[in-house]
Amino acid sequence: MASEEESAVKEPLDLIRLSLDERIYVKLRSDRELRGKLHAYDQHLNMILGDVEEVVTTVEIDDETYEEIVRVCCNLKILLLNFKL
Repeated sequence: MASEEESAVKEPLDLIRLSLDERIYVKLRSDRELRGKLHAYDQHLNMILGDVEEVVTTVEIDDETYEEIVRVCCNLKILLLNFKL
């Protein structure tokens, strides 16, 4: 069992550390969403996720119906997220 000091959130990366081996939700640019198990991360928030479900949502406007939402899902065994500024 983790001590109170080990489970305290003092910095933002502490929350990520406490989420290791847990399923997490990551919202990305371009209406992309990821749900998966966090295996590893670094100080730049590069992450390795397992059993990942990626959802991409796009909105296309049809001239007759005036709106249509398209969601594309993809399942991946493992994914490396490399965040660049």
